Amino acid sequence: MKKVPLALAGIVLAAIAALALPTTALAASDNSIIHIKNTSDWEIHHLFLSPSDQEHWGPDQLGHQVIAVGGSFELHKVPCGTWDVKIVDEDGDECVMSGVDICASKEGWVITNDALLECENDSGD
Repeated sequence: MKKVPLALAGIVLAAIAALALPTTALAASDNSIIHIKNTSDWEIHHLFLSPSDQEHWGPDQLGHQVIAVGGSFELHKVPCGTWDVKIVDEDGDECVMSGVDICASKEGWVITNDALLECENDSGD
């Protein structure tokens, strides 16, 4: 699967920032909290992170949890830095964003229909 270029990740993050949430990213890497809000029409079943300089995905950050439609989730203690992010929805569709600075936005991440569909199309699904 190809990774989505940084420009698309910027578009997705711009869409995310448009729906501002409370302060979410703290400067200290060990104390970072990133809020994720799902406003799309699909449940999010998996969320994987990988440092941008590595080839392999880390564990599913959601574990056995699901981000329901209209629901939210918090990532804790994820070190600030540049990450690749893979989201898998209830249909198994994958969205991959490359080179995302997860602590760059204090507004958090909002997963929208438009952003998810555009990312899935660019990811080859």
